[in-house]
Amino acid sequence: MTCKELFDELYTEHISDRRQERREKLVEAMRPYFKSDERVALFVEENLQRKRRNLVTRRIRLTRKVNLQDFNYFVTFTYSDALHTEESFRKGLKKTLANFASRREWKYAGVWERSPKKLRLHFHGLFNIPSGTMPGLIVEVNDYSLSSHRRQITHQNTYFNERFGRSDFEVVEDKSMLGKSIAYLMKYLEKTGEKIVYSKGLPQYFISDIMDDDVVCTIGLEDRKLLLFDNFDCWDEGEYIGTVSKDTIAQLRKCN
Repeated sequence: MTCKELFDELYTEHISDRRQERREKLVEAMRPYFKSDERVALFVEENLQRKRRNLVTRRIRLTRKVNLQDFNYFVTFTYSDALHTEESFRKGLKKTLANFASRREWKYAGVWERSPKKLRLHFHGLFNIPSGTMPGLIVEVNDYSLSSHRRQITHQNTYFNERFGRSDFEVVEDKSMLGKSIAYLMKYLEKTGEKIVYSKGLPQYFISDIMDDDVVCTIGLEDRKLLLFDNFDCWDEGEYIGTVSKDTIAQLRKCN
């Protein structure tokens, strides 16, 4: 094991600690492998910065991918002990979602998370489920929320309930709901260190040629980026596609 691998293991172990407490524990655990306090302190700080950069990169990637899709559901899957172990739940749900992505063109972005008290594994995700591809039935269930301590109406899917335990489907009705869903995923991304799970073919960018009149100025490191006006025109190899909009972006090529 390298020092970096050991650091990553220890970081995951103390990810729920406060920042200063986490730093102190990391320095203490790594101290036997360095010749001086200064070297171990420098090593820990450099790797904490690496973790922060990686987190920022993941957040940016998530936001870009989500904003290029039309997600219509925010879904939570929870397993039942009568049907699965944690390992079989994770493996089975991943396979099921991958099948729906390849066979029914589902798209999703989600994260694995454990409940605060019981540490039970869940999967939260934003989903684009095309019309006519939903398996089973969506049924209304009147149950009790342990978090809000009140009765609530949830919408669950019979197909996923029968195979895994429980599913909660919440319709993404507007941009506000989408923003809250992204914030929810980011919270667990930061809290658990888990990576975002994406379906295949979820791009970050659309490709367009840009006219000089649509450029406000150059920005970024060495002016390598362009700041564009909000109503810039999109072109594809000399062909005018239209003013930037959801419909225009849908016609453009995509990439990661």
